[in-house]
Amino acid sequence: MTMADKKTSKKIKSKKKSRTSLPKSKSERFFNRELSWLEFNDRILHEARDVKNPLLERIKFLSITASNLDEFYIVRVASLRDMRSIDFTEKDVAGMTVTEQLTAIDQKTRESMSVMYSTYMRSIVPQLKQHDIHILDYDELEDDDQEICDFYFKNVLYPILTPMGVDSSRPLPLIYNRMLNLCVMLDSKSKSLVSGEYGTAGVTEGDEPEANFATLQIPTVVPRMYMIKKGDSTIFVPVERIIQANLDMLFNGQKVLASACYRVMRNADLDIDEDEAEDLLKEIEEQVRKRRFGEIIRLEVEEDVDSDILEFITTELAISEDDIFSVNGPIDLTFLMKVYGSLEDDHPDLCYPHHTPAEASMFDSDLDNIFEQIKEKDRIVHHPYESFDPVLEFVHQAAIDPNVLAIKQTLYRVSSRSPIIQSLLEAARNGKQVMVLVELKARFDEENNINWAKMLEKAGCHVIYGIVGLKTHSKITLVVRKEEDGIRRYLHLATGNYNDITARIYTDVGLFTASESFGEDASEFFNMLSGFSIPQHWHRLIPAPIEMKPYFIKKIRREAQNAVEGKEAKIVAKINSLVDDEVIEELYAASNAGVKIDLIVRGICCLRPGVPKMSENISVRSITGRFLEHSRIFYFLNEGHEDLYLASADWMPRNLNRRVELMFPIEDEDCRRRVMEILEVELNDTVRAHILSSDGTYHKLDLRGKEKHDSQEELIQLAKNAVADRYIEVETRSYEPATSSDQD
Repeated sequence: MTMADKKTSKKIKSKKKSRTSLPKSKSERFFNRELSWLEFNDRILHEARDVKNPLLERIKFLSITASNLDEFYIVRVASLRDMRSIDFTEKDVAGMTVTEQLTAIDQKTRESMSVMYSTYMRSIVPQLKQHDIHILDYDELEDDDQEICDFYFKNVLYPILTPMGVDSSRPLPLIYNRMLNLCVMLDSKSKSLVSGEYGTAGVTEGDEPEANFATLQIPTVVPRMYMIKKGDSTIFVPVERIIQANLDMLFNGQKVLASACYRVMRNADLDIDEDEAEDLLKEIEEQVRKRRFGEIIRLEVEEDVDSDILEFITTELAISEDDIFSVNGPIDLTFLMKVYGSLEDDHPDLCYPHHTPAEASMFDSDLDNIFEQIKEKDRIVHHPYESFDPVLEFVHQAAIDPNVLAIKQTLYRVSSRSPIIQSLLEAARNGKQVMVLVELKARFDEENNINWAKMLEKAGCHVIYGIVGLKTHSKITLVVRKEEDGIRRYLHLATGNYNDITARIYTDVGLFTASESFGEDASEFFNMLSGFSIPQHWHRLIPAPIEMKPYFIKKIRREAQNAVEGKEAKIVAKINSLVDDEVIEELYAASNAGVKIDLIVRGICCLRPGVPKMSENISVRSITGRFLEHSRIFYFLNEGHEDLYLASADWMPRNLNRRVELMFPIEDEDCRRRVMEILEVELNDTVRAHILSSDGTYHKLDLRGKEKHDSQEELIQLAKNAVADRYIEVETRSYEPATSSDQD
């Protein structure tokens, strides 16, 4: 700690002594991370319940809620259960034990799932019916529609289904993670394949079971919902209901007593010892394969499941009663995303207005000469309000430009048909030096990234997998170009991934620059990733886990010092998650010193705002809408000098301590105005913003007497206006009267 930091700390402590003592217990100071995440998922569920949202968009929100909850269980809950299995005793930041967290999660999840299915059954399905869109079980269909479904079963479903009998010679097959299955109970007195007579083969009289059981996986190679079009009417029938209605054909000669759908969730958290792994790529491939065998942590069954079927499933899979979740409706609501996709073209009135990203206003509409534009000045792009094309063009032009000598890039998540990858492959074929860091440990993208890594290596790219023990989460591309005045480095730095698909729905900000100091840092950064270099000095880039956390703390403390000295002090941060207790404690101290702190936190927030004598100067809002808020922006007033940064990192221990991340300043005045505009618009939001209270609950603003401000809609309009203003400016310049010198 520097002498200035010590003085600041002393002043802040002195100021705090005059106040009532701060809350001491952890539960009074912090929210639990997992429960905060569940609150975040409930905010998405709120959008599904909000009748002001278009009906099909509500379907999408409900699907996202279900998908998020699945991932939360197979990763976060699985991790907590692992801790419990080894008698882990350390409490979390909010003072909760592992067992206390699991108990609270279970209770909260059951409440949320009840609301999810109530929303689906009592709101979504009836309102779809009003628009002649019907989600029906087989027995609700008219006779002619049942015949259509029977034909579909016989000609499509039947050939691909594989019923698996379970008996002493045939154990229950592996039940895959998150796959929907059907358990069927059969009369034990049905004909035996072996004896050809009534009775159970291999079982002596008096020992025969009351029922036989079989299981089959609902196929994923066909849509979960079978669609029937009848004039203006659309009918969706779950394929599992079609299968259940035709079980007699599937189990020919058997008497079906009952059937029920079920689904299990398994521990999908990878356990990789990178120090012991001789080949990281092979080790991760093996761990991904092992996911299918992970411990079962949750069983979902239909609410009216037959008791004998439930006993069979739980016994065979060794599932405790505490891990059973009964649902009043179709298991796994993620199918609703496909329903949305089937309907959006025919029902645009039930969707948000179509959004086409505007041209990037800080670039000329002609991107053919992108390097000249970047060399002229720094430029900002804001997705998905603005097109992702400048990013794609930047890498593509680097791949084909004969003056480009090298391309270096970090890749965390990319699309399945990534144009970025295609450009890198082309660059390698064109003889350029291409170095790509592919993060193999990007959760649930491991397999995709392994395939890309192999393809890039085969094309001649230098592929690295990062630094042992750290995920590389930074978003950076460096292009080295030979020009008349020497070598010049061009950079793209961003808050989000190089993924052309998610760039349409994730809000992220990117910076293009040809600044020499940025370029020097970028070269040092890539040397650090690929070799053993440890840079001693950074000009512009602030990396984690080396520099970033101390840098944040220094900036927060400086604002606190300014407040203590009677100067105006302010902090604004837009992030995805706020978990790091050290950063939170610094924010509390700054709040007590008088710093005004506005936080825009999309997801997890462990900070408790609005508590007297602790965080009364801190406000927290979360914005949910048609786009997923993903950008990370940090603002410090700094006595009016206004420091502004973008970053790939959130305020979480994993980002600040266990990942390779990058933060970078925004220095160009035009770029600064664009980024500040984002913060201002979101802080003024009265429609999409959920405000966090000191008790951990979120609420939307009471709009009575207030003007409506939907930040996402306003940012869409601002992006369009910026392009229109640019064209007006160009047109005005084109028709300016010629001066005498022009005539010469």
